[in-house]
This record gives sequence, C-alpha cells and structure tokens, in this order.
Amino acid sequence: MIKLDAKIPEGSLAEKWKKYKSSIDLVAPNNKRKLEVIVVGTGLAGASAAASLAELGYKVKAFTFHDSPRRAHSIAAQGGINAAKNYQNDGDSVYRLFYDTIKGGDYRSREANVYRLAEVSANIIDQCVAQGVPFAREYGGTLDNRSFGGVQVSRTFYARGQTGQQLLIGAYQALSRQVSLGNVEMYNRHEMLDLVMVENKARGIVTRNLLTGELKSHAAHCVVLATGGYGNVYYLSTNAMNCNVSAAWRAARRGAAMANPCFCQIHPTCIPVSGTYQSKLTLMSESLRNDGRVWVPKKMEDVEAIREGSKKPTDIPEDDRDYYLERKYPAFGNLVPRDVASRAAKDVCDEGRGVNKTGLAVYLDFEDAIHRYGKAEAYSAGKDSEDGELVRKLGTKVVEAKYGNLFEIYEKITGDNPYVTPMRIYPAIHYTMGGLWVDYNLETTLPGLFCIGEANFSDHGANRLGASALMQGLADGYFVLPYTIGSFLSKEIKTPAITDDSSEFKRVIEEVKTRLENLLAVKGDRSVDSFHRELGLIIWDYCGMSRNEEGLKKGRKLLKELKKEFYSNVFVPGEMNEYNPELEKASRVADFFELGELMIVDALHREESCGGHFREESQTEDNEAKRDDENYTYVAAWEWKGEEEPLLHKEPLEFENVELKTRSYK
Repeated sequence: MIKLDAKIPEGSLAEKWKKYKSSIDLVAPNNKRKLEVIVVGTGLAGASAAASLAELGYKVKAFTFHDSPRRAHSIAAQGGINAAKNYQNDGDSVYRLFYDTIKGGDYRSREANVYRLAEVSANIIDQCVAQGVPFAREYGGTLDNRSFGGVQVSRTFYARGQTGQQLLIGAYQALSRQVSLGNVEMYNRHEMLDLVMVENKARGIVTRNLLTGELKSHAAHCVVLATGGYGNVYYLSTNAMNCNVSAAWRAARRGAAMANPCFCQIHPTCIPVSGTYQSKLTLMSESLRNDGRVWVPKKMEDVEAIREGSKKPTDIPEDDRDYYLERKYPAFGNLVPRDVASRAAKDVCDEGRGVNKTGLAVYLDFEDAIHRYGKAEAYSAGKDSEDGELVRKLGTKVVEAKYGNLFEIYEKITGDNPYVTPMRIYPAIHYTMGGLWVDYNLETTLPGLFCIGEANFSDHGANRLGASALMQGLADGYFVLPYTIGSFLSKEIKTPAITDDSSEFKRVIEEVKTRLENLLAVKGDRSVDSFHRELGLIIWDYCGMSRNEEGLKKGRKLLKELKKEFYSNVFVPGEMNEYNPELEKASRVADFFELGELMIVDALHREESCGGHFREESQTEDNEAKRDDENYTYVAAWEWKGEEEPLLHKEPLEFENVELKTRSYK
C-alpha cells in the first residue's frame, strides 16, 4: 500500500532549502567510495546527476540507449533556460520566478519544490558559463536574455536556437571527465526494461543490449531514473522517435506511484501535420513569439482563397487580419503561456479559419519585427530609415542573427521562406508534466528509487512555462539530487556491495525474457508502428487538447480493444538475441498501452479544467479553463493494480505563499 509523504521541511519558504541542506544526513567521503548508484538516462538531468555524484565520490553506472550520451533528446530544446538573475534589471527575482511557475502551472504544483527550483536557477547559469556554454551575449559582453510565454520579464538565457544542445555538451564534458577517471562506468546502447526490488528497496535494473540482444542485470545501492517524458504515447509529437515511458512505467508496475499522467503539454508553435506518412513533428521554438505575431484572416473568403492558392498571406491587408492573442489577452499578447496559446489556436481553427488545406494552421508573422529592427539599424547607422528596401534588408539580418537556424529548419521542411512568407504553425504534444511521484528528496514511493527531470511530476503543475524544462533538469542533477540522495545512502554505508546473484534479480530477468518472447511469438499481420499510430490517434482525439467525459470513456473502450488486438495480431520480426529495433518498439508500445489507459482514467477523474488539461464540462462563459480548487487542489498519484482499477492516492497541495486565483493574462 502506497503512502505519500512529501517530506517538505519546516520553516519559511525562502529558508526551507537552505536549512534542509544544513541538516540533511551526509555520507563521508571515505564511505561514498563504497556506495554504488545506477543512473538511467544521460540527458541534462541524467548526465549532470551522474557527473555530480561521481565527482562527490560515489561509484556510478550510467545507462543510455543511445550510441553516445550526447544523443539524448535534451539536445532538441531550442529556446532557452530560465534563471532569476535579473540581468535586465526589469524586476525579476527568485520569488517572481517561483510565482510565475506556480501560476503558469495553474496552481497544481508543490510550493516547496518550485521555490527551490527558482532558488538554484541562478547557480545553473554560473555552472554552465564555467563549463564554456556559449550563451548569447549583449554588445557589452554580458549575457543576453529574452522573454518567454507567461511572464513579463526577460529571464531566459539562450544560445541561438540550440540551447539544449549546448547545455548538454557542457554536461557531457563533465560526465566524460568522470568516465575517463574511472568513476563512471558508461553503458551505451543499453535499454532499461525493468526494476529490481530487494527487500523493498530499489537495488538494480535489467537491461537489454540493443546491439546483441543480451539481457543483463545490474546491481547498486540505489537507482536514479532520468529517462524523460512520455509524449510519444501520442505517436505524433515533438519528441525524438525513441523517447518512451518504459523505464518509468516498469517502476510504476513495481509499485512507484504515477502522478498526474493526464497532464501533457501542447506546444503552440509546431510545424503542422502534413500527412499520415509522418512519424514525428518538428517544433519551432517558443522564443519566436517574442518577435512573431500570431494571426488568421478575419474573413472566410480570404481563408478559402489562401487554401486554394489564389491569395498569399501577404495579400491580406492589416485591417483584415485577426491578431487573436493580442485581441483576447492584451496584457501578454503573443507571450501568453503555452496552454492558452494552444487552445486559442484550436478555437480559431474550429471556427474554420485555419490557413492550410487541413484547416489546422495559423500564421506566425515576422514582418513587423523585421521592419522595427530595420528602422532602428538604419537610424543608428545614419542611413535613411524611410528606405523600405534598406530597412527590410537590415531588419532581416537582425532577425537572422537571433533565429536564423530555426528559420533554416522551417524552410527545409516546408519549402517556404519565413523571412518573406509567414510561418504556419499549429499546436502539438511536446512535454509531459505528469510522471513518477517524488517527494522533496526526489525519491519515489519505492525506497531507493529516485526520479529526476521530466520523468518526475514535481515542478510544473498542469502546464510548463517555456524554458523551464532545461532549468529543472540541471537543477535536479547538479544542485538537488547530490544533496538529497544522502538521505537514503547515509543509512546504507554498512550495506555491502549489492550483487545480482540473488533470487530477485534472477526472477526479474526471467520475467523480462518471457515478456519479449511472448511479443516475438505472436506472429500477426500488423506492424508495431501501425498499432502505435492508431493508439496515438485515440489518445489525441479523446485525451488531447480538449476532453469530455463521453469522449474519454469512448477512448478507453477503443484503447482496450486495440490493446487486445495488439497482443493477438502484432508482427515482430527477428529474434531476441540480436539487433532488433522492431522488438524494442514493440516493448515500448506495450507499455504505452497501459500508460495511455491510466492517462484516460486520470483525465476522467479530474473533473476540472486546469493548465493544458481542458475539460469541456468545466469552462467559463468566455470558454477559458475553469478550475475547481475546492475539490481538486491535490496531486493525483496512481497505484497500478494490474487488471484491477488503479488506486488513487491524493497529496493535498497547500498554498501558504501565493493566493489561489483564476489565471488571467488579459
């Protein structure tokens, strides 16, 4: 039976982490060398955690299913990383970052964890600069900042549109140093397929060597999961195709609580779906909304002319354009949070004003920014700021310097030049706020199993603010887990080295083998991808941007029927003991079926709208999300019960430092 204890320290919010660090149990340096830690995943959270723990003296085993830790999906993050440095002197502070994150998550996250995240954010920037991360700089040499949705200050540090890649190179350097010193044992091309519990403590994992197919168990004193989110349950998402939920879900099947699984983020600036042949979607960074204006035509005849190709968007006069975010949310305009911008795009497309052939696209237009920057450049150079051609040329150079690689990606995919023709964008699945439940120490409900980064639920509530994912991953890995893991390991210093020759390890490895053999034995008629695509469409249609009770119940029924067919008709070619990517996919999709059903159960249970979770039965008169704070101010942590209904556990959320109120960006 799961018992939730958040272990939030006593004291004022601003003092909790400081005092807790001073009182937490420590492990002496000579004892750290006796303790082993497994870290699964080598993205920003995993790489920074493995490097930091090894630097402290622990023996670390790190696992990635990639050929190199540098291939982790963290490299795909484009726009930036938040930190409360107040370099712009525009009123930012630790408290404001904390408040914006709590508010942006629609008051469905834990105050203590979010404040700690805001508090350590400034340290992250110093750490990364010291590692050589090439953040953008202003003319005077100081680090530059830009704004992201849901805030009214500039606190986002960035490296053009490659921030995630540059940050991961920094963490990878730190990890590589520890590998070279022998403090980290690196396992590339190994995928975790199960968790091993010994006497109610997480003591190891079972992996499959993806090159040879060999199943092997690995033992340690504790396990850290840093395996990212589960957005690929929707099939089409901005995630890399190999992103999956298996490590976290296998932990959930062993007894770890899965929290708020239906809280999935819809990102508003994605290149629209163009056909059923697609296997993933491409994101355009939210940073583009700093300078891009979102609009659709006001008149249906203009919409139809654009779809037919008889008109271009540049043919639509200013008065006939609906800059709907600026109209509906004047205080924030195009920089409203992601869930608000996404739902607004869906609304205008539902009205029939979508600007591509599918009717599912809106414009992101940079003409105003090009003109504004161009005039400023011409004026400062003493040139004619009324010369339209010169102004456009100079303004284009400024926009190219800020967003050039993003514009290049867009043009390569769509064939349109975004400097001339507005981008077409539409919301898509991007990030998952749900994940394994963790306490203040980042420990799950299973003793000795820690979970960091996107794989846990802890910081973002019902909607993540842009540029906060990288912040959480590095905060957890560099500055939180290295302290809090001591709360568990300090009690393990007399525990001898854990070996994998116990009955528990042998049993789990046999269970994994049987599971894979069963998938190979089906020999049906349908490919794994065909099931995954259909599964994703069911989740998107019934548990996506907009949800209702009838649709969720129908979606669950369809999901169960498809799952039954999967186990009777899937075709997985090849053998287990060889390189077999189809078997990899089949194992992951099998886990997506179970998680997908839990997502629907969670969405059915939460009869309120909050953040990215929009229940049609719960909306205001002007169609905005309507929370139910009286009945749903808690974390929904689910205990997996196999074929029985999952069991709900509630962690009440107490707000002592912010006022619970309806979000307004108007």
